[in-house]
Amino acid sequence: MAKDDVYETLEDDFGPCTWGDLTLEKVYEGCRWAEGGVYVPSGKYLLWSDIPNDRILRYDEASGAVGVWRHPAGYTNGHTLDREGRLISCEHGNRRVTRTEHDGSITVLADAYDGMRLNSPNDVVVKSDDSIWFTDPSYGIQSDYEGFYAESEIGACHVYRIDADSGDLTIVGDDFDRPNGIAFTPDESKLFVSDTGKPKNMRVFDVTSEGKLEGGEVFAVCTNGAFDGFRFDSTGRLWTSAGDGVHCYSPDGRLIGKIKVPEAVANVVFGGPKRNRMFICGSTSLYSVVLSVRGAPLPFDPRES
Repeated sequence: MAKDDVYETLEDDFGPCTWGDLTLEKVYEGCRWAEGGVYVPSGKYLLWSDIPNDRILRYDEASGAVGVWRHPAGYTNGHTLDREGRLISCEHGNRRVTRTEHDGSITVLADAYDGMRLNSPNDVVVKSDDSIWFTDPSYGIQSDYEGFYAESEIGACHVYRIDADSGDLTIVGDDFDRPNGIAFTPDESKLFVSDTGKPKNMRVFDVTSEGKLEGGEVFAVCTNGAFDGFRFDSTGRLWTSAGDGVHCYSPDGRLIGKIKVPEAVANVVFGGPKRNRMFICGSTSLYSVVLSVRGAPLPFDPRES
């Protein structure tokens, strides 16, 4: 397979990203809607959601085995790790954000705002101060496909922050249609949020020392489908899902290249011992490709020690 079969170079500075695999590996097929991948470096495995099938799947990197990790799973969508390596999950079906403790028990971190149930938390990130930031669109209550049909009690779709000390839930973004993917830049000075509603864009906010957001300028508008989940590499390039694969943006907002995927992509995450293996959640499948760049480290990452 030629490099052009996997990568589409739009700007010269995408070239150094493509000195890796010349093939796109299909790791698993058989999902209804693959989403929310998270790599667990301490165990060298990947967890991801198959939302309509209400299960979390596990891929073991050493053996290549795939199995069901949790079922039922609350119609989970996005996942991340906190600084203790515990799994933080967004549950469409239960309309909550949870933490899976090391003993396997589940702690509810947020399920309501001002006495009203959340819509269906979608994607989540943890900042190095242990605060948890997540998006709450309505996809899990719009039908019975990704959760359970219900009316929104809040009546809008927001971005929220859970305070690490008090556990208080606050709205940090209230001018979205369908906020979806969310990620901090490597230095955590900025927060990016994708909107899969009418704008189909990516916005960037400055993060204040008080845990608030300022700005909100449009960083990019998706050229194929909609931006869903995304992650940064260690130099600040943004790798995001799109309708025709994975799009790579330079820090200044230029679309510099693409990874071609034969299905619409919902989410990406960096994994592997060097953080240079990108796992890609396609519509029905999990793919991977080893790149020549590394993903930005998580707040908790034993590969940094």
